[in-house]
Amino acid sequence: MKASKWAAALSTTALLTTGLLMGTTSGAYAIPDNCTTSVSGSTASSYCAGGTGEHYVSVVFRHPNPWIPGLQQISGPWKPAGQTSSVTVNLGTIVSVSVIKR
Repeated sequence: MKASKWAAALSTTALLTTGLLMGTTSGAYAIPDNCTTSVSGSTASSYCAGGTGEHYVSVVFRHPNPWIPGLQQISGPWKPAGQTSSVTVNLGTIVSVSVIKR
């Protein structure tokens, strides 16, 4: 087989393999969007209405014990878009709430 025919066969095989792999992969991975946060009492939540990724709620709070200075952080569990991630701050005052996405 001549070198040009060999190169053509190899190129065709590579294209067919790429096409096969592209056809079997899942759709695009979209980071969650249209996200909101809420606080009810000592529980903070995040909810993302769109996308296919995951998110969690992250809360920064001030501990009431003066021997624990500065701000503390606590997070809820990773949840897929369309589900709510929640966390309760048992001791302290919530300072800020945000959504972490992947």
